[in-house]
Amino acid sequence: MAGTFLALRELALTGPVAPSARGRAAQHDARPGAVGAVPALPQRAERAARPINTTFPGLTTFRGNATRTYYGEGPVPRHPEVLWRYPRAGGMCMKSADETGTKTWCGLGWTGQPNVIVHDGGRVELRFGAYDGRYHFLDVATGEPLRPDLVTGDLAKGSATSDPDGYPLYYAGSRDNLLRVVALDRAQPTVLWTLDAQTSVPRVVWNNDWDGAPLVVGDYLLEGGENSWFYVVKLNRSYGADGKVRVRPRVVVRVPGWDEALLAAIGDADVSIEGSVAFADGVVYFANSGGLVQGWDVSRVLAGGHGARRVFRYWTGDDTDASVAIDDEGFLYVASELQRFDARSARVGQLLKLDPSQPRDPLVWSVPVTQRGFEGNGGIWATPALDRGMLYVATNAGELLGVDRQTGRVRWRISLPGPTWASPVVVDGVLLEGDCAGALHAFDVSREGRRPPELWRVQLGGCIEATPAVWRGRVYVGTRGGAMYALGDPAT
Repeated sequence: MAGTFLALRELALTGPVAPSARGRAAQHDARPGAVGAVPALPQRAERAARPINTTFPGLTTFRGNATRTYYGEGPVPRHPEVLWRYPRAGGMCMKSADETGTKTWCGLGWTGQPNVIVHDGGRVELRFGAYDGRYHFLDVATGEPLRPDLVTGDLAKGSATSDPDGYPLYYAGSRDNLLRVVALDRAQPTVLWTLDAQTSVPRVVWNNDWDGAPLVVGDYLLEGGENSWFYVVKLNRSYGADGKVRVRPRVVVRVPGWDEALLAAIGDADVSIEGSVAFADGVVYFANSGGLVQGWDVSRVLAGGHGARRVFRYWTGDDTDASVAIDDEGFLYVASELQRFDARSARVGQLLKLDPSQPRDPLVWSVPVTQRGFEGNGGIWATPALDRGMLYVATNAGELLGVDRQTGRVRWRISLPGPTWASPVVVDGVLLEGDCAGALHAFDVSREGRRPPELWRVQLGGCIEATPAVWRGRVYVGTRGGAMYALGDPAT
């Protein structure tokens, strides 16, 4: 491991803004008024993104699949109204402490995308964690609980994951230090195993939260923690003689999400992994709050062997909490915040397309996102959405951008009440984005590259930081106002 870090050390400090083998590096401005002309986009046959779960329908993890590019199943409602609110009155709230002190947190925050699980017989279940320290399991038909809550010791942040292979298992973290493997085939959700962010590593570099949605590939769980470490866990899933699911997890890979070159470059220890890891072709990709994007080849491990190997490294210069999105050609799309305001982030921009097949020269294009918003920061907290030839992303300053994936040119921009931290989703040519005034917007993006008209907006209670889930005529989204909402066309 040390040898890999040393061999790639210079890339941490000098990664160039230059052409890659598969594209021409360019930097395009995302400041107000800097919108490119709109020639016809080149058409390219592209495989439609599919969910990671192949034996049953549903949305089982943040952004639906291993590349974080599946957004749900349509249709999207055309004239939506609020069908139900959970809870019916009041909010999901609790007091929690962090480095800024103790305060009351409510509802669902970043990234907060619920799972949608279709059971045999047709019943549909909504699963999500909230800022009341609980994981909730609702019947989407009524908005009422299907099973008791799973109670944790602190905020249930980020997004969780349901087993994509059909085991009745749920993988969920909390600010109480614990990542849990939970059985859902008992009378109540039952914790089978926990991974403690504090005690499972030799050195906690940042803190103990678990914000990212775990990714299950085969019998292995891939996850990064705010303790700044990346894990691969062999789950050993099976069923006991009583017919109940069981696991015998074992950590088989544990690597730091930072290196000494990064710490020297940024001058602080804020290197937590807060995004949900992505995976393609045997390599897992993740970024951290120091701006370090890494790719680790875990193919041997997933085949039952040993030896994870770092094969990609790129430094954005600033906090990169958004998940890496991967297209069907293997390009990476990375969104960074702008809060350190260092020379590196000024040079490479905040929205980047990277080519991991060219590790010494990976930058294809970049877009600076310098407009400042919440707390005086610029950049991006949301994970980019990919749809045909376009990329969509929302910024801390409240801008929704449409970007040409081939060239990196900003085709259009729409101003919304910021900060806009919710990750946009695109289903059937409709783009959904929430704003911090509590409105969920739908835009018609069926005409690529054209500034999209707004189809509808629904006013909810509280800032929308969480990512919506779309499933068969309904949209499910939580807000910081304390509630989860189901939206759909009125019954006829």
